[in-house]
Amino acid sequence: MIPIGDQNIRSRGRPWVTWLLIAVNVVVFIYELTLGPGQLEAFATQYGAVPQQILQGENLLSLLTSMFLHGGWVHVISNMLFLGVFGDNVEAVLGKLRYLIFYLGGGLAASAAQILLNPASQQPIVGASGAVAAALGAYVVMFPRSQVRVLVFFGYFAPTTRVAAFLFIGIWFVTQLLSGVASLGVNTAQTGGVAYWAHVGGLVAGAVVGFIFRSRARELVPQRRA
Repeated sequence: MIPIGDQNIRSRGRPWVTWLLIAVNVVVFIYELTLGPGQLEAFATQYGAVPQQILQGENLLSLLTSMFLHGGWVHVISNMLFLGVFGDNVEAVLGKLRYLIFYLGGGLAASAAQILLNPASQQPIVGASGAVAAALGAYVVMFPRSQVRVLVFFGYFAPTTRVAAFLFIGIWFVTQLLSGVASLGVNTAQTGGVAYWAHVGGLVAGAVVGFIFRSRARELVPQRRA
């Protein structure tokens, strides 16, 4: 299932911070496309968060810069799609500055979870997945019954349907959690190279913030889209 929209409208103007974050991620990815294979690997190592380096107190700024790097088209498109669908309403509840701090903090919490559970790794953590997962966590707490419009693929057909946010994000979370547990064992094609624990850590951190601001979200419950 691929999310393409949700039932809530933006209650406080345009989601400028969400749009800005998407723009920065896209611009950085376009820059990555201009790099040769060797340059790209060096770029990812320098600006991605390498667990072993971080725990040695080296290259700490990469904890922030890593959130804006991506490893491929599917990686960046899926992250930006999820951010665009779910981030705007979280921004509406938190306010723009608080939302920006929340987004970056969620990304840091996500990286911390991945680093603590895979401390010896020399593979750089890259991507907005952890920060986006934080937005999902806050969203599902604030708007659990919101209807998410999704594309469901059946061969060549892709009809749209609506799924409750708690069900859609709940399935996503369980999938990430199970994949994270699996990744603690043998490294396979299914578990290698994906920071599942960053996804889990980001979502849990976002859910905590969601609980803190849940009453505010209820006060700002937007109108329903047709």
